[in-house]
Amino acid sequence: MTYVLIPGAGGAAWYWHRVAALLGGAVAVDLPGDDPRAGLPEYTEAIVAAADGEVVLVAQSMGAFSALPAVARLEVRRLVLLNAMIPLPGETAGAWWSATGWRDREIDLERDFLHDVPPAIAAAGAEHQRPEADIAFSQPCAFDAWPDVETVVLAGRDDRFFELDFQRRVARERLGRDVVEVPGGHLAALSFPEEVAAAIRG
Repeated sequence: MTYVLIPGAGGAAWYWHRVAALLGGAVAVDLPGDDPRAGLPEYTEAIVAAADGEVVLVAQSMGAFSALPAVARLEVRRLVLLNAMIPLPGETAGAWWSATGWRDREIDLERDFLHDVPPAIAAAGAEHQRPEADIAFSQPCAFDAWPDVETVVLAGRDDRFFELDFQRRVARERLGRDVVEVPGGHLAALSFPEEVAAAIRG
């Protein structure tokens, strides 16, 4: 079995490096997030190419929008969503924000993302940061109905970008289920890799 780890906006596989080291048979997928010609279909192809046999598919944040189309093409034992943008069939990532009632505000990198990431890890990650091209926000999430696979929604207790109460509400409204809390903020895989890896293993 392979753990296929999908990053969020920007697509840097590096985001998962601390968790991947703790999971046997883990593959972190590097997505072309900054390529204005590549969008969700290309992301899905990269995910499918990385998988081998039965997989646990793990997606962080915007990564859920490329994970869901991949499920139908893979042998998925479990789908794990971490601080995720849970999509509806055919929804775009651009429309998700207002559809879920996310509290729109100015985003601050330190306050919203790096507040609990160890300084050395945050410094090492600077070279891996890249913007997400607009194309992926405008393409529909290509799945017809939520897949009949075990789905686990992990939510960081101290996520300042997608606050815990917000994640709870979205998971209940869209999936009819509660979240599983993990320590850390939006980038919990960098700040609490042991706990995130344990939650992924289930």
